[in-house]
Amino acid sequence: MYDDLRWLGLEWDEGPDVGGPFAPYSQSQRRDLYLAAWRKLRDGGFIYPCTCSRKDLEQALSAPHEDDDELHYPGVCRSRLAEAQTWQSPAGVSWRFKVPDGQTLAFTDLYDGPQQFIAGQDFSDFLVWRRDDVTAYQLAVVVDDEAMHITEVVRGADLLRSTARQLLLMEALGYSTPAYFHCPLLRDEENRRLAKRHDSLSLRQLRKEGADPAALLKQFAQELEWNRNLLRTR
Repeated sequence: MYDDLRWLGLEWDEGPDVGGPFAPYSQSQRRDLYLAAWRKLRDGGFIYPCTCSRKDLEQALSAPHEDDDELHYPGVCRSRLAEAQTWQSPAGVSWRFKVPDGQTLAFTDLYDGPQQFIAGQDFSDFLVWRRDDVTAYQLAVVVDDEAMHITEVVRGADLLRSTARQLLLMEALGYSTPAYFHCPLLRDEENRRLAKRHDSLSLRQLRKEGADPAALLKQFAQELEWNRNLLRTR
């Protein structure tokens, strides 16, 4: 991945391969930070243990929308909220954040403008810890952003809904809120977003085919500007 990004012409000031003031940068080495956040959520009554498997949910529910990789959760284990206080470790089960049903989460995206999601309607109780004893995405990025003093997050538009989830975590943990810029996604000729699960074209494949990285960056910039102009006309 590092080789591909450098081939494309991107550089960075800090990270797993170059170090920096907020090391370590590998999430596998930041477990103590995640555990401290898990304990704070447990003690605050925000999370509960869940024994539902992804297979169980997939059998009961439809697949997630393209712009949201997390399955809707029907609340089967919500009644275990009080039980959370008896757990000294998150290991052995999944852990979910109990969303305040009906609460509106609003923020202004630096690309897409005003955004609004309703907890319990647009998203449900979400994972913060996986049953294989690994921190889930939503909690890990919130903890990392706070610890590394991140003030602006730039990522794909498929994570707009995740921002609403993360705002709830920040509020529960007493964290500051960064600014967000969600970029439009690159899509294939069938208008599907480029993704590993679709076996999409990758930077590595483009390198093998002899693509010009400068031309790719120019094309990305042109598409981004086209999308921004389209947004202004709405």
